[in-house]
Amino acid sequence: MPQPEYEKSYSFDRPGNYRIRVEGFLDKKWSERLGGLRITDCSQRDQEGSVTELYGKVHDQAELAELLNCLYELHLTLASVEMLNGD
Repeated sequence: MPQPEYEKSYSFDRPGNYRIRVEGFLDKKWSERLGGLRITDCSQRDQEGSVTELYGKVHDQAELAELLNCLYELHLTLASVEMLNGD
């Protein structure tokens, strides 16, 4: 029987695929600096402002913290951080 969403547990000491969304535009040239995450502009024409999505493998909680800190230093507002699955 699958676990309900609220009962799922995540292990942050092993790799996982993450989707991080930020408000604002982030050029694809930042991908290398952000651990090789794929950067996609997800803005919709009927929406005000830009939304950028970053997707890829994050190796552990320390790397995730480093990525989030880099986005903070770029003055980008986090919209969401999702762990899609663990590997």
